[in-house]
Amino acid sequence: MSLARLKRDRVLAAQTITAATAPVTGAVASPAAALPSAAGGKGTPADRAAAEISLRLTHDLRRLKEIKSIDLKIKAKREMLPQYKAWIMGVLSADAGVGTGNAADVVPTCMVWSIDVGAYAEALDIAEFLLRHHVAMPKRYERDVATILVEEIADAALKVQNTGKAFPLSVLDTADNLTSGLDIHDQVRAKLLKAIGIEQLRKAEDTPAESSKAPLESALINLREAQRLFDRIGVKDRVKRAEKLLAAVSAAAPTTDTGGNPAA
Repeated sequence: MSLARLKRDRVLAAQTITAATAPVTGAVASPAAALPSAAGGKGTPADRAAAEISLRLTHDLRRLKEIKSIDLKIKAKREMLPQYKAWIMGVLSADAGVGTGNAADVVPTCMVWSIDVGAYAEALDIAEFLLRHHVAMPKRYERDVATILVEEIADAALKVQNTGKAFPLSVLDTADNLTSGLDIHDQVRAKLLKAIGIEQLRKAEDTPAESSKAPLESALINLREAQRLFDRIGVKDRVKRAEKLLAAVSAAAPTTDTGGNPAA
């Protein structure tokens, strides 16, 4: 896609959302109402752009439904996502929600696809926008934005961690912070806290003993909370290991006299 086409789509997406959220006066309808005719070449440029992106999403969803392999689905999503980039940038820049009609499904769908392909920074940017504007997910997902964000990122992290590799703690922390205080099933939240605790414990074990107390304490807080929320989350061994390491670190720490100086 050319730079000119990207700029055009970004501008038209912003115009579509702005028009859709503007007060309706007289007999003028919103762009969403014009989508059926826009698909036939009528309507404003913004109407036609919304119709085009809706048709693209419909086509891509149909294509994904025909693919059986998870790996091939992810490969397809990785190929599809760049075609939506300009539209998403335009919608986010308008900062007025996602509009109505089929085009409204594009941004939340791309959040999920971004998680699927490992584009976590992009997914988190979209998620922050969707949560701030209280956007509903398309019905086919059967979950809200917060639940999908937490569960899909937690599942991705745990899958990586089960192979012995690290997952970006910043991604997990951001997902947790974005959804803090929101109503999410305990089992789902527990998975995210488990993943966070695992990374914090890994960090503590890679940190010199004299500096590992804080990350160990943080790991214990999250692992214990995960255990409290869902007893079968599978963190008991890690809790014991963190407790053992913390006890050793605390025992090795120099004591101080009443004046606050290390004891002789």
